[in-house]
Amino acid sequence: MEESTKGTAVEQLPPEFLTPGSSSFTDFLASYAPEQLPAHRRLPDTGAAAVDLPHGTTIVAAAYADGVLLAADRRVTLGNGMIAHRDFEKLFAADEFSAVGIAGSTGMAEEMVRLLRLELEHYEKIETVPLSLEGKANRLGTLIRDNLGPAMQGLAVVPLFAGYDPRSGAARIYSYDITGGRAEEKGFAGTGSGSVYARGALKKLYREGMGEEEAVTMAVQALYDAAEDDSATGGPDATRRIYPLVFTVTQDGCRRLPEDRAAELSLAVLEGRRARPDGPNAPLP
Repeated sequence: MEESTKGTAVEQLPPEFLTPGSSSFTDFLASYAPEQLPAHRRLPDTGAAAVDLPHGTTIVAAAYADGVLLAADRRVTLGNGMIAHRDFEKLFAADEFSAVGIAGSTGMAEEMVRLLRLELEHYEKIETVPLSLEGKANRLGTLIRDNLGPAMQGLAVVPLFAGYDPRSGAARIYSYDITGGRAEEKGFAGTGSGSVYARGALKKLYREGMGEEEAVTMAVQALYDAAEDDSATGGPDATRRIYPLVFTVTQDGCRRLPEDRAAELSLAVLEGRRARPDGPNAPLP
């Protein structure tokens, strides 16, 4: 029996894999292979030369009767407004009951989302229970803070995080700054270069207890307004059939709004803008 166990995978594992420690995957990676973490990689020295990097905007979030939604335009820009991609996807499911929208350096943001997913999966495997919604938001804040060095060199990531807590039945939205500081937003939020215009539309149209269709329509209206005043934001594009991406998170989990439904609601907004170019009035109390 002793001979049969020699050379097994368990014996060949480095001691870091067998030593009890934190349930955080990034903590484990920091001790075993820190060079694999994005924040620990050496960035190329470009000297004084400016480097154009792809950046994604704009993300909005809103709470509604059944949960919370994230919506994003599809445009990625390069340098001073050059369009790098027209149909980029900036929203991702973090796990079964949460989603994240990315604004900023697209490559670094996608890697951060993958690392967040690993964090949440690793925690659940180690602890045998899912991380709380606030815990998930804290873990994302840690990843953003760890990226502060690259962020100061132009590789900033400023996401929105939204989720539903099955334990309390509450849906929440969290915003961040580049240092990882987080804030829970009430009702709605936005991030990215067009967010100042999108938030103005959300402030005008939002009301508590909205249904899903009304909330998605409001988000599309906000992205349309952002695209009118921010060249980095792309509005609904009926010619190319490119429409905002929408994720909803409810007690039934995180799901992506079907493309045909997003198209239907976006086309309705475009049609409404023919009659009212500045958009709908705020609803009466």
